Amino acid sequence: MKQVVLSLLLFCSLLQLTAQEKKKEITYHPNAVNDSSKKSIQAAVLAEIGAATIRINYYSPAVRGRNIWGGLVPYNEVWVTGAHSATNIEISKAILIGGKKVEAGKYALFTIPGKDEWVLIINKNYQQHLSDDYDAKDDLVRITVQPQMNEQPLERLEYFIERKEKNNAVLSIQWEKIKLSVPFTIAE
Repeated sequence: MKQVVLSLLLFCSLLQLTAQEKKKEITYHPNAVNDSSKKSIQAAVLAEIGAATIRINYYSPAVRGRNIWGGLVPYNEVWVTGAHSATNIEISKAILIGGKKVEAGKYALFTIPGKDEWVLIINKNYQQHLSDDYDAKDDLVRITVQPQMNEQPLERLEYFIERKEKNNAVLSIQWEKIKLSVPFTIAE
């Protein structure tokens, strides 16, 4: 009897540790109050749009008093739109974005920031370090986006997915004073 109880306790402890480890993997809302981390912290956003699940994994850098646009992040160069490694997006069902269909799968998200317009890129090579391994031949989608001024500046880079209707949503990227918004639809 003792062995059964001990086995059950051990099993429950292992389940609890596994759940705690999963929680440590990703910070879902990095723009925490009084954030003093000097590191680019791991973050993610997860959304269910219609019958699809969309998850974006990224590293969230902070402004920390630096000149971001045209400084830390140069204009007219491919950027991982995060830090450390390419930001990736996982979609469980095909989406229509920028007039193109992107099948279910895992992809890299890049941008090319500009003063007046940006380019959002979905690239099929999601395992890349910064933009070192980036190759335009792997691009599935390129969308020109007009940047907007963010209502309230954000210290940390954040991604948002906002559902508009059953199968329609907007992906937005916000950091410092800039906001990009790109609509997409779950393909039927």
